[in-house]
Amino acid sequence: MPSNDARILLQAAVPTAAVGAIAAVVSGVVAGGKGAIGAIVATLVVILFMGIGLYVLQRTAKSLPHLFQAMGLMLYTAQILLLFIFVAAFKNTSLFNPKAFAISLVAATLAWIGAQARAQMKAKILYVEPDSSNGDKPEKTGHSS
Repeated sequence: MPSNDARILLQAAVPTAAVGAIAAVVSGVVAGGKGAIGAIVATLVVILFMGIGLYVLQRTAKSLPHLFQAMGLMLYTAQILLLFIFVAAFKNTSLFNPKAFAISLVAATLAWIGAQARAQMKAKILYVEPDSSNGDKPEKTGHSS
């Protein structure tokens, strides 16, 4: 993973993990141990889903830039569907508190989106690749002397 991509991933994952830790503490106080577990699971799901999504989008942008927007829309749709499947599978679970999970999931997702947007705005990523092969050659003007 190139350094810009890793930096953006890190700048999105760390604030999300911090929000997840706060959510785990609050959920633990409000809903007990199962609330804390629900918040931790939600945070891990967000970091995993969004991290994989960011990685796939960065690879798509580099290899198939003409498909970037369509891939982004398809990826976010797939993430929502996977999340729906995950929530449906654990709807009646006794492993964790579903309310703490849901609230923590929304908070962690918003933290990820905000942190990723900030990281993308702060990154100094070239959108045009400089051509290094013409760097030492004199420019042709079309005039012959």
